[in-house]
Formats: sequence, structure tokens, C-alpha cells
Amino acid sequence: MAILVTGGEGYIGSHCVIALLDAGYNVVIFDNESTGHAETGEALMKIESKGRLEAVYKGDLLVRDDLDAAFEIYRIDAVIHFAAFSQVAESMSDPAKYYRNNVVGTMNLLDSMVAHNVKRIVFSSTAATYGEPDYTPIDEKHPQNPINPYGRTKLDIEYMMDDYDRAYGLKSVRLRYFNVAGADSRNRVGEFHEPETHLIPNILKSLRGDERVFRMYGTDYPTRDGTCVRDYVNVEDLCDAHVLALRYLETGGKTDCGSLCRATQIDPAQRRNNRCRTGKTSGGKTRCEAGTEASRGRGVLPGRYPERIQITTEHYGRRNSIHYCRGERRAYRCSPCAYGRWHEPQCCPETH
Repeated sequence: MAILVTGGEGYIGSHCVIALLDAGYNVVIFDNESTGHAETGEALMKIESKGRLEAVYKGDLLVRDDLDAAFEIYRIDAVIHFAAFSQVAESMSDPAKYYRNNVVGTMNLLDSMVAHNVKRIVFSSTAATYGEPDYTPIDEKHPQNPINPYGRTKLDIEYMMDDYDRAYGLKSVRLRYFNVAGADSRNRVGEFHEPETHLIPNILKSLRGDERVFRMYGTDYPTRDGTCVRDYVNVEDLCDAHVLALRYLETGGKTDCGSLCRATQIDPAQRRNNRCRTGKTSGGKTRCEAGTEASRGRGVLPGRYPERIQITTEHYGRRNSIHYCRGERRAYRCSPCAYGRWHEPQCCPETH
């Protein structure tokens, strides 16, 4: 038997594949490679671990025949579902794309699961389903009032999963979280987006560019310097939580949800004279510029670079406190380095 990972060639999905392999599971990846990358699948196929990656199946959630074929060819025991569009600003300008891919695609997936008697799914949801927080840290009981189409599509999927449980006995765990950072501590895969929109990789990229400019979006938040404070979880800890959620379902667990919004920011880096502090690896300072509000979009929470963040994840029997300095070292091991694209000493000071 194997675990089907949708979106397994993406950033978080690929790290979850590794977490499953290291935990002894066999895995099948289902990905249409619209935002995932074939190079990631190739790298994953070469990994030797306790489990085995049986196949990378190129298919589309919007094509029911692709899903049925995957379930018929491989013996699938459960699903971990990552495949989704996730850009908030884009969801506001093109909501149809998000409802079609995220909601209709997930309905096709659930229908195929029911048809092939696969009754367990871990869903990678989002804390965007909560909307503006009434209190922090946000827990599972916080009201869900999403403020953008992306968050609404994820909430619609959660409602759908509740209905499929009542009607068909399909059990699910939904994990909600904000921002993910870091990379595999053994440098097997990492973060790889085209284009790159995430904060920390863009800071690292700005250290190497000729302009040495990092653009910060959002300068009108009620903070000391006007920029947003962001909530982070390390990608390996997040994927461990997905594996634990899967084990919870395997042992008879009922449909449930988990909020991983537990991060607390400590000693945030302050902008001084409109410059970011870049540390010893930069070879010089990087200018920090304010980006345009048009590219921010309502509901986007771009933030500043934290020198140190303490993250506490407590769900499904695990408590793990780490300091972001660990995640920072992993952030240097981003996928462009893993694939030899940024393979220079200043990219990975901890490993070269």
C-alpha cells in the first residue's frame, strides 16, 4: 500500500514526501507540474530511505480519468492533499481559476477516493480561512471568516470534507497554518518557486543581485516600523505534523482539524536608514524598498525578516520548540542550491 501525495513536486509537498519516506511509507506523487517541478520528482526518486517512492504520476485534479487511473494502477491507502493554487492577490483578480482548481479539483479527488474505497485524507488547508484574527495565537476554535477567494476556496473544501464524512465515511484531518520556511536539513530538496514570492528566499536572492534591493510590501501596519509581523513554521516540522495526522487517522481517528498558528516573534530586525541588516554573508548591505500596494492585495501579510523566531507546534501528541536560527540555516539550503543553480559559497555558508 502507498500514500498518494497530490502536489508532491511542490515546496511543501516534496518535503512531506521525504517525511513519509523517512517514516517508512511508500509514496505515489500526483502532480500536473503547473507549479511543481519535474526536477523535484527526479530528485525524490533518487532518495534512499525506509520507504520507497513508487512513482511520479503526472495528472490533473480536473481530469477525473487521471485520478481514477492513479487509484487503479497503484494500491493507495490514504491521501495527503497539497495540490492547490495559493496566491492571494491572484485569487482576487481571477477567482474562477481558484474555485475551479481548488474546489472542483478537490471534489474530483474525493469522488475518486470514494469510488475506490480510500477513506482517509490529510488536507493541507490554510490559516487564511480565519480571516482577520479576533485573538492570537489563533486556535482551532477561532471563527473562520476568510477575506479573499483563496481562503474561501479552502474553507469550502473543509465544509465539503465534513459532508463527505457524514455521507460516505471519508475521514479527514485539516491542518491550518500561515507561512512556511526552511528546507530539508539533509539538503535533499528545498524551496523552488517560479516566480519566487516568498519572503525569506527573496531576501537571500537580494544578497546576490547586482542591485542588492529587497522590496517590502506593506508599510502601513500598526507596528513600530509599519511592516507586518508574520507567523512562521519550519517546513520539516509542518510535514511531521502531516505524518502524525495520517497516523491519527490510521488508528481510527475521526475527522478533525489542527491549527499550527503558534509562532511568536522575538527581536525582529528593524529597518535602519531604509536598509536591511543582512549579516556577514552578504558582502555588503542590501537596500530595503517599499513595494507597490497593487502587488500586495488585500489579505496578503508580507512581513519583515526576523533575526530569531521561536516556533512551538503542539498537535496530535507532539510538542516541538525550535529557534528560527535553525530554519535560517535551512533557508540557505534552498532548492536552487540543491539543484546546482545557486551553488556558490555565499549561498550556503553552513554547508560549503
